Amino acid sequence: MSRIIAAACTLAALSLSSAAFAQEGDAAAGETVFKKCAACHNVSDAKHKVGPSLQGVIGRQPGTAEGFKYSKPMMDFGTGKVWDDAQLTAYLANPRGVVKGTRMAFAGLKDPKDVSNVIAYLKTFPAAQ
Repeated sequence: MSRIIAAACTLAALSLSSAAFAQEGDAAAGETVFKKCAACHNVSDAKHKVGPSLQGVIGRQPGTAEGFKYSKPMMDFGTGKVWDDAQLTAYLANPRGVVKGTRMAFAGLKDPKDVSNVIAYLKTFPAAQ
């Protein structure tokens, strides 16, 4: 009986976390949060700052923005991956924990709502055609 209860609790927890993850962020709120990132990153055009431009980052392979010199750890991390909601969620919460040796000095966004809002904001800047 206790195994059934434990299994039911596990399924309920997974369902709740999946539902929370599936929630879309608020792009307008993400614009405000992105101000923490704007000193180093640009989104409105493909021009790089201290960090790479994040225009069109959704769907792009990490470490591959043309014209930006990435660290080896970031390029290695990017092999076989794309920036999607799951990758960005993990990275934005803890950049140094996800990419050991990254040059990015930012400690991360601690509020999951801020993370989802920034991702929603980034989605409003597709790659230039």
